[in-house]
Amino acid sequence: MVRRLRDGVWLLELGLVPPLASNAYLVDGRKLGGSDDAITLIDTGLWWNEPTIVDELGGLGFRPGDLDRVLVTHYDLDHVGGLNRLVPEFDGPVGVGSDDLALLEGRTDPPFFHHKGLFHRVSRRLFPLPDLAVEPLADGDTVGGFRVYHTPGHNPGHVVYYHEAASTAFLGDLVWGEDGGLTTPFWGDSYDMDELRDSVVALAATLPAFDIAAMGHGDPITADGSGALKRLAASL
Repeated sequence: MVRRLRDGVWLLELGLVPPLASNAYLVDGRKLGGSDDAITLIDTGLWWNEPTIVDELGGLGFRPGDLDRVLVTHYDLDHVGGLNRLVPEFDGPVGVGSDDLALLEGRTDPPFFHHKGLFHRVSRRLFPLPDLAVEPLADGDTVGGFRVYHTPGHNPGHVVYYHEAASTAFLGDLVWGEDGGLTTPFWGDSYDMDELRDSVVALAATLPAFDIAAMGHGDPITADGSGALKRLAASL
């Protein structure tokens, strides 16, 4: 299901039921003004989503080849798996947090005796990224109209993308939606909950005010998203 959040920003709902359901987002810079007129996809869902990421893009009149870039909030299968659906029409670039890219490429190894670390050791072998141009992103980088914030805890290289013209923060799995507000992911799906909470607090204090909180799971908040993030941070 596709839902317009504001002019130039759409939610692409992927997967049938939680926890397999996840969100992707499409940003059409041509509708937002400014110098960045690129078409950007943030996250891609699982490979086997129904509807697929290609179906969702088609509902908006786009094909994978129309995308100028894909930005990934982190390497988890429900956020990167759909990249395989986009090739060969889309050939990159794909932006990924530098620490998650190092993990994915085997340049760093997650803890073997850690529930998520062990999973990533297996998943990176079985589900690598497709052969695309992949760019590592670090805290403070800019990609077109997006600014990158490193927010570790859920994953070592988890990043948030803030777009000023869209008044939107693409929060990935730093937070989840719950009862009209925000909550943190549960410990079993994260590397370090203390680090994650610190990331939430730091981001809430750093980001400018924004309208839309666009998280990877749950309904996006379309008014005073920054207020919802601050309220969560104050409760931690």
